[in-house]
Amino acid sequence: MSNGEPRTVCFPFIGDFIGGSHLSALGLIRNLPKPLFAPLVVLHDTEGPVAELFRREGIDFERAPVLNRLQRAGARNGTAALNVARTLPALVRYLRSRNVAIVHTNDGRAHLMWGLAARLAGSKHLWHHRGDATSFGLRRIAPWLPNRLVAVSKFASPRPGFFSAAAKCSVVHSPFDVMKATGVGREDSRRSVIAAIGCSPETKLLGYVGTLVDRKRPILFVEVLAALKRLEPNVEFAGLFLGNALNGLDDAARSRAQALGVSDRIHFMGFRYPSEPWIAGLDALLVTAVNEPLGRTLVEAMLLGTPVIAADSGGNPEVVEDGETGMLVRPDDPAQFASACLKLFGDSSYLAHIVETARNEARARFSIERHVHAIMAVYDDLLPGRNADRRQAHTR
Repeated sequence: MSNGEPRTVCFPFIGDFIGGSHLSALGLIRNLPKPLFAPLVVLHDTEGPVAELFRREGIDFERAPVLNRLQRAGARNGTAALNVARTLPALVRYLRSRNVAIVHTNDGRAHLMWGLAARLAGSKHLWHHRGDATSFGLRRIAPWLPNRLVAVSKFASPRPGFFSAAAKCSVVHSPFDVMKATGVGREDSRRSVIAAIGCSPETKLLGYVGTLVDRKRPILFVEVLAALKRLEPNVEFAGLFLGNALNGLDDAARSRAQALGVSDRIHFMGFRYPSEPWIAGLDALLVTAVNEPLGRTLVEAMLLGTPVIAADSGGNPEVVEDGETGMLVRPDDPAQFASACLKLFGDSSYLAHIVETARNEARARFSIERHVHAIMAVYDDLLPGRNADRRQAHTR
């Protein structure tokens, strides 16, 4: 279609759980140039947390034409394949009726359900990969299903090989509103956090920000606090879990804290939105995750002036330069995390250097404008004639 009408890009979401993918996609949806693209957001769960997020942010959405949402981690079993097959006719009809040019999926279940429907409907399919490079879907499905693939980091990208999606993959970092942080006051944020947990103003506030899942190592965060207590018993500190838990890991973290004698130092705050005032109120963000493709909280902390101590694993080294924009430590080593905290708190000039360098680097590398420009380049490749449409839009 080259008659000047915007191309419809469909963003389907399951909607039963909020993650970084939803926040990143929200930034893209809101900032796509409207003369060129018409975002169509579709939710399988219109009363769930993702629906609440989009309503709060003023993003319109529609209900998916099918109820099926699959189950998490269920894409490899026969039941899931049968369920996908049952939903295909309705999804294909929906995409054709809405004249969808591109289906842009953002999680494993949507990749499978909507990717197959896109192929049958004649739409292009862009698979936005936010997991690690060893995931089943990336290795076994992405090589043949999507037209193009975008990965959030080099670490998350498919490895080259005979059967691989590497040749059709681009690395595009997640988007951030780099100026939003300028309106968040660190001193006010810190006072609010202290009031919320009822600790003294001298307390060092250490944060774990994200869903409590095995890969992010919430138990290790507890062990870091215990190691910090052993190394420097006189330091007052508190650890904040800012995120929802899966598979009972909050209870497991509580049990571990009790066993290590730091249960009085830990506060489970649940998912907080917006997260910026909470991250800005921290004295340090501890990113204990291993094999994390590209954690949003690292960049958010850098923009807000909160120093980052992260495991030297996954996509973390693509964001954090050790000693310059943060600190990298050996993965799964609580003593190293604790020692890094003490170094950070004991050297004010080192802390100031990291904070300023990190803020400048994050603003330069992770803006929404850069992200949208990179995604539009992928859209250009998917839609022949789109460059001409862009030129026409710019001459109006």
